[in-house]
Amino acid sequence: MSAPLIITIDGPAGVGKSTLARAVAETLCLPYLDTGAMFRTLALKLGAGAEECPAQSLCQQCAAWHFSLRGSGGSTVLLCNAVPVGQEVRTEAVGMLASRVAAVPAVRDCLKQAQRRLALSCSLVAEGRDMGTEIFPEAQYKFFLDARPEVRALRRQKELAAAGTTVPLAELTEQIRQRDTLDRTRALAPLRPAADAVLVDTSDKDIPAVLAEMLAVVRGRGL
Repeated sequence: MSAPLIITIDGPAGVGKSTLARAVAETLCLPYLDTGAMFRTLALKLGAGAEECPAQSLCQQCAAWHFSLRGSGGSTVLLCNAVPVGQEVRTEAVGMLASRVAAVPAVRDCLKQAQRRLALSCSLVAEGRDMGTEIFPEAQYKFFLDARPEVRALRRQKELAAAGTTVPLAELTEQIRQRDTLDRTRALAPLRPAADAVLVDTSDKDIPAVLAEMLAVVRGRGL
């Protein structure tokens, strides 16, 4: 039996990873694994200050939550203990909590094993920050997306405005810079492209253009 097909899409917040990962998964009829949502879910459940807790306690708490996937493409649903993960994990505050707990080895190891278990029996498109470097180094296709902080902040501001929330652009830009610093400089699994990843700057490209570029790579290699 052939190994499951794994496509990894890594990069910082605001580069279009989630939208593009869903689109790639939809086009190829594959499940979509939102690993950022997994970190955000655990961060919300563990609560503020979790990064200061003893490793044994964190391991025990993390072991109580089990992740699974349902569906494929844009209809893929991430579940935690059989309950769909919702919009409650998408706030900026939870995002900051997630960046902090993501630096904790016990939490990262727990989710690393959970993510790998999900890929044991099915092909998927995995989106996150270290999919191609740490979680699925054997992935057949790897992408790393990036964009200028100011562009990413403007995109986030528009998303929040559409949801009825107004946040100053300068504040969002600073939050993004802070998260970038946390993610890129942490000692454990820092945010960086895999050596064999295809790099794509999305600053001046719309979603259809980036999607076409990514699909051309995949199809150009025979999928």
